[in-house]
Amino acid sequence: MQAQIDIDVRCQGWPDEASLTETIHASVTAATETAGLQFPDGAELSLVFTGDADMQEINRQWRGIDKPTNVLSFPGDDIQPGEAAGQMLGDIVFALETLQREARLEDKLFDHHLRHLVVHGFLHLFGYDHMTDEDARVMENLERDALARMGIEDPYAGEA
Repeated sequence: MQAQIDIDVRCQGWPDEASLTETIHASVTAATETAGLQFPDGAELSLVFTGDADMQEINRQWRGIDKPTNVLSFPGDDIQPGEAAGQMLGDIVFALETLQREARLEDKLFDHHLRHLVVHGFLHLFGYDHMTDEDARVMENLERDALARMGIEDPYAGEA
């Protein structure tokens, strides 16, 4: 299964579009294979790469939280984990300065942190969340396994 991916880069500082495309494809493939995600061939996925100011506005508008966050996902369908998605997978939005700051604070390569958040955001489109401890455990294990497929260390290592 291949998704039709639309990339919208809204601020400077992100990697070039070819690098973003490779990162997205690798991350989406890893998440799809790890979690057994199902969607129609050619399903639509939109990714927006913006800055903190724009992300803060989006977060305020959609979640009532007046601050930037690293990633937001907007599923095309309201599905539960394990269910197949429809033609419109959804939208994932990333905030550059937040990702850069987190990568620096957590001593991670920016590319590895971005790949983690692509996987994380993509799983949200398929009904995965981290609202309960059990849901978080399931989602984090899928993230670890997907990242391991790309040769990236456990992003949660060292957390209490």
